[in-house]
Amino acid sequence: MDILDPPTFWALVSFAVGATIGSFLNVVIYRVPRELSVNEPRRSFCPSCNYLIPFYHNIPLVSWLVLRGKCKNCGAKISMRYWWVELLTALLFVAAWYRFGWDFESGLYLFPELVPVIWILLAGLVSATFIDIEHKIIPDSINYGGIAIGLIAAFVAPSLCYAAMACAPDVPAGMPGRLHSLLWSVTGAALGGGLLYAVVVFGKLAFGRKQLKLPEDCPFEVSQPDEDAEPVFDAGGIKMSWDEVFFVGSECVQFRAERIELDGKLVAEGAELRMWCDRISVDGEETNLEDIKRISGKTSGGVRYLREAMGLGDVKFMAMVGAFLGWKAVLFTVFAASVAGTAVALPARLLGKGEGAFSRIPFGPYLALGAVIWIFTGPEIVDWYFNLLRPPPPVIEIGGPDVLP
Repeated sequence: MDILDPPTFWALVSFAVGATIGSFLNVVIYRVPRELSVNEPRRSFCPSCNYLIPFYHNIPLVSWLVLRGKCKNCGAKISMRYWWVELLTALLFVAAWYRFGWDFESGLYLFPELVPVIWILLAGLVSATFIDIEHKIIPDSINYGGIAIGLIAAFVAPSLCYAAMACAPDVPAGMPGRLHSLLWSVTGAALGGGLLYAVVVFGKLAFGRKQLKLPEDCPFEVSQPDEDAEPVFDAGGIKMSWDEVFFVGSECVQFRAERIELDGKLVAEGAELRMWCDRISVDGEETNLEDIKRISGKTSGGVRYLREAMGLGDVKFMAMVGAFLGWKAVLFTVFAASVAGTAVALPARLLGKGEGAFSRIPFGPYLALGAVIWIFTGPEIVDWYFNLLRPPPPVIEIGGPDVLP
């Protein structure tokens, strides 16, 4: 007699694999945006003291709790994000097994060959989400690698076409099933990238030409009165809150400056100054805005104010989603991401708290959320919605005074 039935056994395996992969994703999330190798050093290390963590202090989900979120060597705090990434990945892997691996109605295996494919996609979604939140980028290594794996998976496992892409299982006569699935994957990648690229182009047309018209030799100042107040941009008689200047979050104010002072200290003369919502750059040397209380100086060249709807990382990210999940998932993901982003950011805007933590979440995590929703229940949501639009079937009354008993 089996101690565990098959679905429970494989769910436990999925949880263990997910937690382990989540531990590796923490390495990716920390190292990739910092352009560090994920292979060297092979073991994880403490960000504070660079202590190489031994394997018995790097057990997924367990070690962080046992060590109470601190480095065993130096005692520095380790962010709880590491633990949450491991738990989230483990739970998503279990959910993927139950979604694609087992059919509870028949008690039989469903599409077990797709489970590793969906795991790979989920790993990419998780790592891209946390990197985008922290660094406002989605690395090309995730996007391009994901696109390639999605195309290969569609060819190797044609069941991906109708199990995850919601394509009708009927293959056109004379067309091999693998080619049919690959075409759906290519179409999804093209639509995903093309749709988001169109948003970028129209975003630049709508926002990119706006200018902050400041005269040359114009004094400017960015001040942050206290820790709880947002910075204020003041130049040429124009005074705006930081939220007004950086409404989207990806804008950049760029100009030449006769002199630049940080907290009253002269740091450059005749240099190029760039300002984003969270950092500044003086001749290419970046500094976090939170480390500065006051920026002042005098312009010596025209001011450029660059705005766009989103970055090209999101474009490639949606191409990856389309390669795995098809064109239907692309449309669903963009719509779901837009609804989720509006639901989170709009209340803060209406309440005048545009600088809150949620208002600065980039669009990538919302796209990842939309893709996850599609994976686990998207086709059912679409069917439910279109069923609401269909007129009810005619009611045929049986009986009446002329009907014989």
